Amino acid sequence: MDLSSKRILVTGADGFIGSHLVEHLVGLGADVRAFVYYNSFNSWGWLDQSPENVKKAIDVFAGDIRDPNGVRTAMQDCDVVMHLAALIAIPFSYHSPDSYVDTNVKGTLNVVQAARDLGVERVVHTSTSEVYGTARFVPITEEHPLQGQSPYSASKIGADQIAQSFYLSFETPVATIRPFNTYGPRQSARAVIPTIITQIANGKREIRLGATHPTRDFNYVSDTVRGFCAVAQSDRALGEVINIGSNYEISIGETAALIAERMGHDVRIVSDDQRLRPEKSEVERLWAANDKAAELTGWSPEYGTREGFGRGIEETIEWFTDPGNLSQYKADTYNI
Repeated sequence: MDLSSKRILVTGADGFIGSHLVEHLVGLGADVRAFVYYNSFNSWGWLDQSPENVKKAIDVFAGDIRDPNGVRTAMQDCDVVMHLAALIAIPFSYHSPDSYVDTNVKGTLNVVQAARDLGVERVVHTSTSEVYGTARFVPITEEHPLQGQSPYSASKIGADQIAQSFYLSFETPVATIRPFNTYGPRQSARAVIPTIITQIANGKREIRLGATHPTRDFNYVSDTVRGFCAVAQSDRALGEVINIGSNYEISIGETAALIAERMGHDVRIVSDDQRLRPEKSEVERLWAANDKAAELTGWSPEYGTREGFGRGIEETIEWFTDPGNLSQYKADTYNI
């Protein structure tokens, strides 16, 4: 499938990954409709900071993924839907789990139901590595058991199963992309890498974090965006779940030390109880197998390996330490 000739709806277009994906698709020449969360400020989220040529090229639709009528309206005349809209903060899912079911499960149902009825050519549904829970074996393949260790991950497991059920029941052309931990410019400070960078950039030398021993497979945002496009373009991806990961594992503590080194500061890590997950909810280890992505779509990471991770960290630091960008973050406030 040649995306440059398609009208593509991106849900969650106002978010971190979604805004980067919209910009990339515009660069490919696609006709992009950006579904953003309705608000009375007429804010398009991170798309407000996109280049002018991107903002002029896109068709912005403000709505709510929980509303089936709005979702169906947004999907009219679209060939491809890249469904990213979701609640993703794990700590907030402990606080308000009902909203995660409404947004993540019901929102996905709205998308695949409309796709079935409207005859959409392709839906790329967004999963998350959190559905695997703590690794039972590594690297984690797509056959790894699913474990709902937080209300967030449980809601995403439900959403994944809804998407897959429409492929199996109705032959709705759905492919599921399962990104591991994406990082890069514009990410929320609730995520660990921006948390570390913004604290150091604001002069802190005691960095407040949760658990530092868990490991993660971090993916630079441009790799994740290329993964979305690769999955959308591949007919072999239909009905499949595909990991998008670097196949490189690093602990949170090592990540903090690398960031401090690249920023030229000595720091001390302080454990902050409010940032700790409940013991049985903590995902201790994530490390992606990405062979299936290569086989079915030809995708491979450009920022894999430690050297690649270092390059991605440097690019992320450069963006966050720009005063205009840094000023948008409340580094002294823990955001669940």
